[in-house]
Amino acid sequence: MTMSSNHTNLRDIWYTMIGIPGLEDAHVWLSIPICSMYIVALIGNTLLIFLIFTEHSLHEPMYLFLSMLALADIILSTVTTPKVLAIFWFQAGGISFASCVSQMFFLHFMFVTESAILLAMAIDRYIAICFPLRYTTILTPSVICRMGIASVTRSFLIIFPLVFLVYRLNYCGRNIIRHSYCEHMGIARLACDSIKVNIYYGMTVPLFSIGLDIMLIIISYTLILHTVFRIPSQNARRKALGTCGSHVCVILLFYTPSLFTFFAHRFGGHTIPRHMHILFANLYVVVPPALNPIIYGVKTKQIQDRFFQLFSFTKACF
Repeated sequence: MTMSSNHTNLRDIWYTMIGIPGLEDAHVWLSIPICSMYIVALIGNTLLIFLIFTEHSLHEPMYLFLSMLALADIILSTVTTPKVLAIFWFQAGGISFASCVSQMFFLHFMFVTESAILLAMAIDRYIAICFPLRYTTILTPSVICRMGIASVTRSFLIIFPLVFLVYRLNYCGRNIIRHSYCEHMGIARLACDSIKVNIYYGMTVPLFSIGLDIMLIIISYTLILHTVFRIPSQNARRKALGTCGSHVCVILLFYTPSLFTFFAHRFGGHTIPRHMHILFANLYVVVPPALNPIIYGVKTKQIQDRFFQLFSFTKACF
């Protein structure tokens, strides 16, 4: 048997994720806020989707995009959090190579998809404020559906090559993943081959796509502000800005921790402790999904009204 075959067969062994290196004694305590936020994310986003699809008045483009975001949040947090909690509670860090690559794919895929949905929501606000009379004729249900399909397709085309990039590598027996979930560079660093292609692709292509989304979101809001400040009525101006408040909060909540984690992991290795990288990486897959439905629930009157109607109905039944 050749050395190359031995390396390839090592993909069949189980790998072990150790959680947050240096904070093993605090795993049980760290699991409490992570588990709590995960439960809030599941309940909050499921309830949000239910409210939108059962209330006809919420079948508007803004809320349909919001339901897409809620579904993406559920998937993003569920891809990682159950396994993280299994590691923290039961030291169940074992995972096969195929399962690890699957988790890697869906993690990065949902992140890029959610970024695309946030861009679609920014475009929605731009059309609603800058072209209010044409809003419903431009963003028809078929257009919204095509935008959703385009977001998923683009994310798949960007992330799927990562699967080939990790499968092409030879692995020499290192099977300890110093993280609480599988991500692209964490897998690639276990290989004994050169991972330059993985580094270049993993840094440039996803970052370029996310950077493009951020740039287009900034352009959208620049045009929105330009239009809003030309409105003579102060009340109308406040109302227009109010419709964007929730979305801006969600954008900052999504991009700030994820970009910090991305750059800290690649450029801050000597200045930021590794356990802080991984702790932050665990939080950014549960904190935004947990807070997004709360933000929209607090700031959106139509969702509040529908929630209280449902709550009153449920209370009357019992």
